[in-house]
Amino acid sequence: MTVILNRPFPSLAAPNRRITKSRPSTPPSISCFNPKHSFKRDYTSVMIVPTGIGAAIGGYAGDALPVARTLSSVVDCLITHPNVLNAAMLYWPMPNALYVEGYALDRFAEGSWGLMPVHQNRVGLVLDSGIEEELRVRHLQVADAARASLGLPVVEYVVTDTPLQVEKWIDPKSGQSTGRIKHPDSLLRAVQALLKRSQVNAIAVVGRFTDDDDVQDTDDYRKGMGIDLLAGVEAVISHLVVKEFQIPCAHAPALSPLPLSPSLCPKSAAEELGYTFLPCVLAGLSNAPQYLVKNSESENGCILASDVDSVILPVDAFGGDGVLAFARSKRNKPLIIAVEENETVLDDTPDKVGVEAEVRQCCNPTQSNVLEKMLMISQ
Repeated sequence: MTVILNRPFPSLAAPNRRITKSRPSTPPSISCFNPKHSFKRDYTSVMIVPTGIGAAIGGYAGDALPVARTLSSVVDCLITHPNVLNAAMLYWPMPNALYVEGYALDRFAEGSWGLMPVHQNRVGLVLDSGIEEELRVRHLQVADAARASLGLPVVEYVVTDTPLQVEKWIDPKSGQSTGRIKHPDSLLRAVQALLKRSQVNAIAVVGRFTDDDDVQDTDDYRKGMGIDLLAGVEAVISHLVVKEFQIPCAHAPALSPLPLSPSLCPKSAAEELGYTFLPCVLAGLSNAPQYLVKNSESENGCILASDVDSVILPVDAFGGDGVLAFARSKRNKPLIIAVEENETVLDDTPDKVGVEAEVRQCCNPTQSNVLEKMLMISQ
């Protein structure tokens, strides 16, 4: 089979070409800047809630988003990742928040990559050829709607030449969700085709997930008690693309609609609103920062790990590459905060992994004064 390239919403193709024509090169400005702090260095905070670990806050369908919104109101720049900001059919624009994929966030934390804020990205869409025709059309309609109603630059889509065959499972050792795709080369070929033909600089991937999940596991998640079975392999998919191409990427699963549940937990409800989880991904990628491999070109206007003032994450999720890199930082080591109430299935507490952290209670993390005290910000 050959890779199929198509342009969604062709009636808008000509106006979009005029809008996205090349402009004279100008130094990029950092959108995180807050004028009221013009005599201070910007306060930058990183919020991490690893995906697929059943976090009490952030383990479901965008349920960490209210915390991120509040946090963004008390810092100058918030750096976080799709698991925090994605809420399926819902999203919330925050001009001082940077949407950074997890693999890229780890490279940023270790100082290998910088983050370059942008005005807008050209987003390409990859659809798994294993998606049935009706479900594929539903996702293309999301791309059309994002262009027509939100003005997002979703410029082209591609269908993989081979079904990705997504597999997912629970890691018996850690208890978190994970998985793989059987045909990663098919995904990489599709991304390469978009990059070559359409000069996109951000990628949304939609993979077909099987409908054979254990009914009890699915019900537990919908009731706000279980683990997100899809999230772990979603991270595997986006990591693969970001590692290979060093551009923003996020994933949305293609699923058959579930039967109506009268006992749905509000934390899971965002995934019950429609046929697709793609809207939040397209919105996030549209202005996600570009990744700059350090020393490859100028770092002017780029946000570096040394600019980070604080890192916030669940109390028992300190084993990841990102937080360990921040903890080892020798230059401007950030304040690292473990949120005691945000428990997960992991057991990687600061003392067990040898990280110096402030363990804080945060009974109402959606109140700005609570977060200001937690971060020790003097306004």
